[in-house]
Amino acid sequence: MLHLSRLTSLALTIALVIGAPLAFAAQPAPAVAPAGTAATTKAPLPLEELRTFAEVMDRIKAAYVEPVDDKTLLENAIKGMLSNLDPHSAYLGPEDFAELQESTSGEFGGLGIEVGAEDGFIKVVSPIDDTPASKAGIQAGDFIVKINGQPTRGQSMTEAVDKMRGKIGQKITLTLVRDGGAPFDVTLTRAIIQVKSVKSQLLESGYGYIRITQFQVKTGDEVSKALAKLRKDNGKKLKGIILDLRNNPGGVLQAAVEVVDHFITKGLIVYTKGRIANSELRFSATGKDESEAVPMVALINGGSASASEIVAGALQDQKRAVVMGTTSFGKGSVQTVLPLNNERALKITTALYYTPNGRSIQAQGIVPDIEVRRAKITNEQDGEYFKEADLQGHLGNGNGGADKPTSSSGKAKAMPQDDDYQLAQALSLLKGLSITSGR
Repeated sequence: MLHLSRLTSLALTIALVIGAPLAFAAQPAPAVAPAGTAATTKAPLPLEELRTFAEVMDRIKAAYVEPVDDKTLLENAIKGMLSNLDPHSAYLGPEDFAELQESTSGEFGGLGIEVGAEDGFIKVVSPIDDTPASKAGIQAGDFIVKINGQPTRGQSMTEAVDKMRGKIGQKITLTLVRDGGAPFDVTLTRAIIQVKSVKSQLLESGYGYIRITQFQVKTGDEVSKALAKLRKDNGKKLKGIILDLRNNPGGVLQAAVEVVDHFITKGLIVYTKGRIANSELRFSATGKDESEAVPMVALINGGSASASEIVAGALQDQKRAVVMGTTSFGKGSVQTVLPLNNERALKITTALYYTPNGRSIQAQGIVPDIEVRRAKITNEQDGEYFKEADLQGHLGNGNGGADKPTSSSGKAKAMPQDDDYQLAQALSLLKGLSITSGR
């Protein structure tokens, strides 16, 4: 089972799955060597260090102010062993392991935030659409400095996430810091998170919009259906498509591959490289492009991570889409989940993934072709200018066209691009591309 991330959703899943949770992806086996293989090729066990470990354990049991059982000490040792490797490797207890699997199904309990660790603080990677977090206005880049009044500084990711767990309907107060400003409180109510991974609509006649909130098992199929519906609603071939990956924290690798496959006819999509043989995988297009090769813009930002970066990187390298927005998160490592006894598991980093042109996105991210930062849109009235067609006795059009006096129509229906500057810019670019391509 391959995973892209240790970024943890407050559901509490440890989300950003890359690969096949419990045989979800096409790969028949996890990228892991058989148990015991590595041990037989390494040096003998470090006996001196093991003696020290046993001595430390004995001293704690004998002298610690409160009794501590062997199970607790050993589990804490395992957690420390994993947490000090890298931010994405972890020991998963029964609850964490079960919630990790639930996260890929699209329904789970929590707040709807993907979080990571930065400089000892808990940082919001992205809020998930239509969840308590997004509705409360929590933004990518916010730092969670307190949970119910308790500071998060110095806590491990697991500790912080455990505190954010709770029963559905219970309230929780997060203290946030945004852009270096003063701390402020946000109170949320835990809820069942039912994530619709794909949303779509026509922004204008001919121009389709597809938003992917996260990559779940069925996301590839949902994008296929969205493309079909956009064509049907438009009544003819589309002039352009916007694929919105902003604040998408990632998900199942196979779904990301399938999404790219809907937009290209041939070529490499992504590949991974690691130390063990089975960690080296390659995914290529199958030739089932369902987008009819219309002009395309992909939107990304700092909340676009892991599987989102795979999609954006592939579309960029294959010259299939203009990538617009701001630099993505930079999560380019692959995690493998190794089930253990008693419903526990290890999640360890086993490989890096690369775009078709061989770029590693790890700690760098996808740089957009055109940088467009967030901005507020202020719509101004046109002033109802008096036009030639309003003049009494004006001449008619020489070609027989209808007069076009000052419009007296009512207010137009509100559309997503009306107050989304990045989306409006993407639509403008698409219009230009469709004009120059003669569509």
